[in-house]
Amino acid sequence: MNLIKKTFWDATGSKVQSGCIIAAALALAFVPKVSSDVYTPLFLSWIMAYCIMSLSWSFFSGKAGYVSLATASFYGVGMYLQAILGRELPLWTNMILAAAFAFCVGIVIGIVTLRLRGIYFTIFTFGLTLFLNKFFHWYEGTVTRTKGRMVKPYDNITVFYSLLVLFAITVIAMLLLNKSKFGLSLKCIGQNEDSAQHLGVSTTKSKVLAFALSAAPVGAVGAIMCTKAGYIDPDTAFGLNYSFFPVLMAIFGGMASTYGPIVGSVIFFVLQDYLLRKPDEIMIFGRQIVVGDMIIFGAVMVIVILAMPKGLFGTIETLIAKRRKRAQEVPEDA
Repeated sequence: MNLIKKTFWDATGSKVQSGCIIAAALALAFVPKVSSDVYTPLFLSWIMAYCIMSLSWSFFSGKAGYVSLATASFYGVGMYLQAILGRELPLWTNMILAAAFAFCVGIVIGIVTLRLRGIYFTIFTFGLTLFLNKFFHWYEGTVTRTKGRMVKPYDNITVFYSLLVLFAITVIAMLLLNKSKFGLSLKCIGQNEDSAQHLGVSTTKSKVLAFALSAAPVGAVGAIMCTKAGYIDPDTAFGLNYSFFPVLMAIFGGMASTYGPIVGSVIFFVLQDYLLRKPDEIMIFGRQIVVGDMIIFGAVMVIVILAMPKGLFGTIETLIAKRRKRAQEVPEDA
């Protein structure tokens, strides 16, 4: 008999963990039926939207080691596609079209930029979002003579279930891709791209395809969430938060695991929502001081990321590895 028992996490394999995620998704499906308020489905919809975006970002950037800030570009493209075609085509059709269009945009951008490495690629993807923002400002102001677009609205329940299905598809796709030779080639690129080339990996082709695949779900998310905006303009569609928040969520949860970005997104968004709804005035040494919610939010995130550089899941795996090592060092009872 060992002195230290195995933990539940040690005893469960990837199939059980995947089953937990699927069970959680099925449980979410019943939330609108039991919820009496309108806010809960919308709140959960935003959580799933950020889960999809952070998971998609982590699939490419977390494995290949290329920090992309183009998420807002694909999100905005999906929003504008829905705004243009939303009154002519159903939401499900526009989701597919937005995913396909974002994939094609990702292919083009990837071919042009993924020969760059390091900070140069990051700067380019950040500049791409700014370029699209200014381009749509110019196009609407000069060509269409409009300011933004009205959007066909959908109810919260339709948005919720659309995102739930997209979330399930994204998780399953990422799990399958991570276990494939393609996922292994991305990990090799992330560890040492030059060595991967010597081993016969087509690095540019793999990076371009992974970048485009990570863009597709984000475009679909943009098409869905556009229906809750009612009205969009370039600043709404290509907001920089959609580029930065998924990065922070994935880093907070841990990019090494498929489930890390999901957990990070949930905690991140719940914390942000709480701080946005709380009073800004706090008592410090008996004096009322106004502290912005984003200041507190940013400070919390900096402290957590510094304390857990590998993210939440990475920290848990490290603790489990240390416990397992100690268990092996302890002799069994006679």
